[in-house]
Amino acid sequence: MKNKLAFGLTLLLLFVPGMTRAEAPHQVGGFVLDRHIKEYKDRVIMDTALAVRYSENMEEVEIKFTEGFKSGLIAYGTCARPGHIVRLKLKYADSSKDFYKDLLKRFKKRFGEPDEYRGDPFHIFVAWKWSFIDKQNHRISLTLQHNSMDAEGKKGNAVKITNTTLIEEDALCYKRKQLDQREKLRQRKWKAVNPELTGWDLFVPR
Repeated sequence: MKNKLAFGLTLLLLFVPGMTRAEAPHQVGGFVLDRHIKEYKDRVIMDTALAVRYSENMEEVEIKFTEGFKSGLIAYGTCARPGHIVRLKLKYADSSKDFYKDLLKRFKKRFGEPDEYRGDPFHIFVAWKWSFIDKQNHRISLTLQHNSMDAEGKKGNAVKITNTTLIEEDALCYKRKQLDQREKLRQRKWKAVNPELTGWDLFVPR
């Protein structure tokens, strides 16, 4: 029975729209998803750790010099599995369009055609995205992008690998803890602002 279920799930995943069938990527530049950030203490600058904007449950740190890359940010969760890496964002040292084209060819050769175009219609900012389900049934996304315009210092080529499943688990954990903390504050026995206000005096506007 278990074998039939596993076979059925495999067939289902093979035909899920927008889900690449190649083996999911988990690492780039020597950094690996789901590893603990402490494993890279000699390769990242922990003093740069900051909460991710709009995702306060995650923190990002800058990488130290890594051959072939100009810069990078490694994001890790702080709640469900504190310190475990959930996203890799690295910017290549070579910012040329030719290098991007070579990268895209190699990405396609390894992972097949992209599942989605995420850039602008004028191809000033070009971004191709692949989506995967890995052996742990985690959703993994891979994005390769090229920016021809120097907007906020983002010109050049970059790669991003994200474990969406781990990010969602960490966000849910963080939300639950926040709700629990708020509930504890609500349930605290507070002293009345004015002890003379009792009974209906406390409930009816004056």
